[in-house]
Amino acid sequence: MWKQLGCGGKLEDQHLDDLRWGGLNPGTRVAKAEVIFPRLEKEATLDKIRNLAGAERAQPPAAPQQAAAKEVTTSVEQQPDQKISIEDFAKVEMRVGEVLSAERVPGAQRLLKVMVDIGSEVRQVVAGIAEHYQPEDLIGMKLVVVSNLEPRKLRGVESNGMILAASAGEQGKPVLVTFKEEVPKGARLK
Repeated sequence: MWKQLGCGGKLEDQHLDDLRWGGLNPGTRVAKAEVIFPRLEKEATLDKIRNLAGAERAQPPAAPQQAAAKEVTTSVEQQPDQKISIEDFAKVEMRVGEVLSAERVPGAQRLLKVMVDIGSEVRQVVAGIAEHYQPEDLIGMKLVVVSNLEPRKLRGVESNGMILAASAGEQGKPVLVTFKEEVPKGARLK
């Protein structure tokens, strides 16, 4: 991009503090634009994935010891033992939130837009639970919400938090974290 914009010198010699908006001089000749991130064609990409999956299935079965070793390796890889300090954990702010409304995100099969009262304010959170929960079933439910995440847009809808859920079964079905006893909305989890 640096060369395409007609900027002189090496990019690695530039300092962010020296760059200013409008720093490209009028009349600077720009190079022909080239695609930086090529577009993936859906069908071609899916074909490649299917071919790779088919090639993996077509490999001859491994000896029992090799298969067992692969199983152990896979389970270890899926269960990393990454420990964090109590200070890192304390940075995550989790609050009790009560669902006020929920609706499907247009054009998204898995996403719900959920309005959650976390005591001090009402937050809009986008959650990937639409395949397992009906919006109307969530109304009034008290959930655990991570309330200090940076906002993020999903399918053009801003999400201002995260609803916690466990993954259950082989398919990883989300199971929402709720409460057995009455807990006031906005209460902080410790």
